[in-house]
Amino acid sequence: MNEILREIGMIARALDSISNIEFKEIDLTKGQYLYVVRICENPGIIQEKLAEMIKVDRTTAARAIKKLEANGFIEKRDDEQNRKIKKLYPTEKGKDIYPFIIRENEHSHRVALDGFSDEEIRTAHGLLCRMRRNIETDWENVKKGNQREY
Repeated sequence: MNEILREIGMIARALDSISNIEFKEIDLTKGQYLYVVRICENPGIIQEKLAEMIKVDRTTAARAIKKLEANGFIEKRDDEQNRKIKKLYPTEKGKDIYPFIIRENEHSHRVALDGFSDEEIRTAHGLLCRMRRNIETDWENVKKGNQREY
């Protein structure tokens, strides 16, 4: 049973490592490509929702967003109704690199799923979604300062 999460972890770390190496040429550092993709796909998203979507804490998201803004990939804009709310948008530079990131992601999908039937892909996807939902309960609970019972 423990091997399942180990395998998922190894896959995630390998893909993240590959992406970080390949995205160096476009000045994206560790994991920043995730933020750019989500902001391009959800222009106007707020930082809290983005952090929740990527499954990182607010501090980690704030740091990444600050770097992406400083490097010209994204921009913050005031919400029209509530000036305290800052919405995140891709800049032209961010929009320009989005296709490159997506192309890398699609290649990784093809490599990872090579030799799988459509049925196997649907099954794997469904099972992984169920696992994520199970974990999200603990993640949200721990995020609120609670401890898990082992």
